[in-house]
Amino acid sequence: MDTVVIILAAGLGTRMKSALPKVLHPLAGTPMLNHLISACKPVFDRIVVVTGPDMPNVAASAAPHQVVVQHERHGTADAAMAAAALFGTGIVTIIYGDNPLLTSDTLAQLGRQLSAGTIGMSLLATRPTDPGTFGRIVGAAGFATRIVEYADASEQERTIDLCNAGGFTAHADDMLRWLKQIGNRNSKGEYYLTDIVKVANADARPVAVVEAPWDECRGVNSRAELAVAEAVIQARLRRAALDAGVTLIAPETVFLSADTMIAPDVTIEPHVVCGRGVSIASGAVIRAFSHLEGCTIGTGAIIGPYARIRPGSVVDEAAHVGNFVELKATHLGAGAKANHLTYLGDTTIGARSNIGAGTITCNYDGQSKHRTTVGSNVFVGSNVALVAPISVGDGAVIGAGSVITSEVEAGALAIGRARQINKPGGAARYKRAKDKS
Repeated sequence: MDTVVIILAAGLGTRMKSALPKVLHPLAGTPMLNHLISACKPVFDRIVVVTGPDMPNVAASAAPHQVVVQHERHGTADAAMAAAALFGTGIVTIIYGDNPLLTSDTLAQLGRQLSAGTIGMSLLATRPTDPGTFGRIVGAAGFATRIVEYADASEQERTIDLCNAGGFTAHADDMLRWLKQIGNRNSKGEYYLTDIVKVANADARPVAVVEAPWDECRGVNSRAELAVAEAVIQARLRRAALDAGVTLIAPETVFLSADTMIAPDVTIEPHVVCGRGVSIASGAVIRAFSHLEGCTIGTGAIIGPYARIRPGSVVDEAAHVGNFVELKATHLGAGAKANHLTYLGDTTIGARSNIGAGTITCNYDGQSKHRTTVGSNVFVGSNVALVAPISVGDGAVIGAGSVITSEVEAGALAIGRARQINKPGGAARYKRAKDKS
C-alpha cells in the first residue's frame, strides 16, 4: 500500500527572530527539515513538503521531493489540505517540519498502529518533562477522544501529562474527509489540524495513541529550543560513534556533523569540532582543539593539537599536521609532515616531504588564487614563503628563511634570502647614534 508523509514547513518561525525560515535552521550542520526527511526516507514511499509562497530556499532544501505551496496561511489543517492532491489512495501521515528529532522507528510505529483492528487514526504523543502549554490528549486506555489546547483546558485537563506531539496517520480517504470537516470557529479564525481527532471520533473511528520519548518529540520554536535540540542530536551522534568503535576521550566536548564519517579505531581527543563533509579513516588521531571541515583524513594520520583543516583538503595515510597548522584545499601526501605554525593553501605536497615551522604558501595575489606543488621527499626549512604559482621538484631542499618565487628543480638546493652582513663594532656605533638623537 502506498505510503506518503506530508511535512508541514510553511511556518515563518517568528520566535526564531531570523530571516531564515525556521525549518532551515541547522542542527549538527544540517537543516532541521533535512533531518526529518532523512528519518522519513526508510519509512515512506513518497515525501511531500508544504511550504509558504515566499520560501524558495525551503523548496530547494526539500529537493528532489515533491513540494506544494500553502498560498494563504490559514492554519495547519489548511496547510495539510494544500497537499491533498498528493495523498494518493494508501496511508497518509502528517507531521510538522519543526520536529526534527523524530526517528524512523517512531514514524513507522504510527503506520503499524493504524493497521491494528478497527483503528481510524494513529496519533503521536509524548510526556514532556514540563508539559507547560502543550496541548493535552484527552482519552483513556491508549485512545484519544480530542486534543485540548492549554488555553482552553480546564484545571483538571491541565493535570494531564500526555501531550500532542504533532503526528497523524490515517487512510487517505479518511484523512481527506476529516480535514474537510475541520472548521475555523476559534479566536484566530484558523483551521487547526489538532481538531481532526475530534472529527474522527465523531465519525465513530477510534484514534489510537503512539507514545514516543520526549527527546524525540521536542519541537523547535526558539533559539533556546534549537540549542536543546542540538544537544540531543550531538548526544546521538557521539553514542553512534562510540558504538561504531571510535574512541572519544571526552565525548561531551566533541561536536560532530550529521554527515561526519568516522571509521573504527579512530581516536578523538577533547574539544574537537567536525563540520560538514568530514571523513576520517581507521587509526587516525585527532588531537585536542582541532577544527575540521570538508576534508578527508587518511589511515593513521595525526591531526593537531590546535590544527585547522579547511574544505577541499586531503591528508593521506600516516601524514602529520601539527599544532597551529592550517590547510585549505591542500593535499598532504602519505607520510608528509607539517608539524608547526604553518599555512598551506591551494597546495599539493608529495609523500614523505617535511614542511618546516613557519612556512606559508602565498596563494592569493589580491585577485586570484594560485597553486603550489611540492614533490616527494622535499625538505622545506623553517620560515619559508612559497609564492604561488610555483613548483618544487622531488628531493629538493629549501633553506630556512627563504622566499621562493620561481621553480625549484628536483634535487636542487634553493636559498632565496638577502646575504647576511656583519659589521664589527657596529652595535656600539648604533647605540651611540641612538643616544644622540
